[in-house]
Amino acid sequence: MFKTIKNAWSIPDLRKKMLFTLFIIIVFRFGSAIPVPFLNTEALKGLMTEVGKTGTALSYLDMLSGGAFANATLFAMSVTPYINSSIVIQLLTVAIPALERMAKEGEEGRKRLGAITRYVSILLALIQGTAYYFYLRNSSYQGTPIAEYTHGWQAVFTAFVIILAFTAGAALMMWLGEQINQFGIGNGISILLFAGIVARMPHVINTLHTFWQSANQDPTSFGKYYFLVPLFVVLFLVVMWVIVFMYDAERRIPVQYAKRVVGRKMYGGQSTHIPIKIGMSGVMPIIFASSILVIPSTIQLFMGKRVTTGFWKSFFDAFSSTGWLYSFLYFVLIILFAYFYMTIQYNPIEMANNLRQSNGTIPGIRPGKSTSDYIAKVLSKVTFIGSLFLGFIALMPIIFGATTGMSNLSVGGTSILILVGVALETVQQMESQMMMRHYKGFLD
Repeated sequence: MFKTIKNAWSIPDLRKKMLFTLFIIIVFRFGSAIPVPFLNTEALKGLMTEVGKTGTALSYLDMLSGGAFANATLFAMSVTPYINSSIVIQLLTVAIPALERMAKEGEEGRKRLGAITRYVSILLALIQGTAYYFYLRNSSYQGTPIAEYTHGWQAVFTAFVIILAFTAGAALMMWLGEQINQFGIGNGISILLFAGIVARMPHVINTLHTFWQSANQDPTSFGKYYFLVPLFVVLFLVVMWVIVFMYDAERRIPVQYAKRVVGRKMYGGQSTHIPIKIGMSGVMPIIFASSILVIPSTIQLFMGKRVTTGFWKSFFDAFSSTGWLYSFLYFVLIILFAYFYMTIQYNPIEMANNLRQSNGTIPGIRPGKSTSDYIAKVLSKVTFIGSLFLGFIALMPIIFGATTGMSNLSVGGTSILILVGVALETVQQMESQMMMRHYKGFLD
C-alpha cells in the first residue's frame, strides 16, 4: 500500500488529486471544530461524555463524525444524512418501477437519481438537526442547561439558527464529498468517513494510556491492564488482517463458452469464471442492524430519568450495548440483512439467462432453471460465510469490552470495517489510474 502511494505521488496528475483530497480533509476537520452558536460547550461536553457510555444512536453518530457530533459543531451531522438517503433511494429503486427505469437510463438517469438523493439528504439533515436541537434544549448537565435562550421570541431565533447551521453543515459535507469525487482520489463520502474515524484514534490511544496508568494506581486491578492493553492492540491488528483477507476472498463459479462458427472463423470455446466476493455486502448489514438496535436506547435517552425501575428498566438494560439480548439480535440481524443485501445485488435468474444468451454454461449444470438454482445455492453459501464474518467483526469489540471492562474505547466493528474498506478501495483506485497512465497503446 505504501509503495502504491509513493508511486502515485511521483505522477504529477495523481499528486494534484492527492493534495486536493488532503485539502478537503483539512477543511472538514476545521469545520468539525467550529461550534454552533447559542450552546454551552462545556455542559455539552460533560453530557456527551455520559451519553457516550450508553451505546445510543448519539454515540454512534459521534463516532462517524469524528467527535463533531458530541461538540455540536458545524459538521455535527457529518455524512450520515447522505448515507441514509443513498440507502433509501437504493432500496426504493428496487421497489418503485419509475426509479428502476431511471437507474437503467445510463448517465442521464444516474444524474437524476443523484439529484433526488441530494434533495432527500437535505430533508433528512433538517429532520435530524431538528431532533438534535430539541434534545439539547431539553437536556442539562449538573443543572446547567445546554441550549441558551429557550424562552420567548429568542427561543425561535435560536432554534432557527442552530437547526439551519446543522443542515447547512450536512449540505456542505455532501458538497465536499462530491468535490473529492470530481477532482480528488477515492470515493468522497467514504474518505470523509475515514477521516472522521481516524480523528478519533488519539482519543482511543489516550484511553489505552489511561488504562495502562491505572494498572499502577488501582491496586484492585492487579496489573491486569499490562496484559489487556497489548492484547487489544494485537487483536486490533489481527482483525484488520482478517478483514483484508476476507475482502480479497471470492468464490469463482466456472463458466465454459461453447464454440460456434461464424463464416470461416470459430468463436468461443474459452473458459472463464464468475467471481463472487465473500464480503460483497460490505459494512451495510452492520449499519442496518445498528440503526435498528439503537432505537430502544435512544428512546430511553429522551425519556431521561423517568425509567429507573420495573419492566421498562429491564427492557432497556437488555437492549443496551452490553446487554445479552442486544448482542444476540445484533448477530441475527446482521445475517438477515446480509441475505437481504445479496438479493438486491444479485439475481440468479437474470444471471442464468445472460449465460444462456451468450452460449455459456456451468460445467455439469444444465442451462436454465438448474443453472439459476445452482447460482442461488452458491450465493446462499457465500452470503452465510460473509455474514458470519461480519457478525464476528461486529461482536468481537462488544465481547472484549464486556469481559475485560474496557468498553469505552470507541472502536467498533463498523469503524474498523470502514477504515480497512476505504483504504483498500482508495489504493485500488490509485493502482487503476496508474495503470491507465502507464498503458502503452499501439501508437507507442
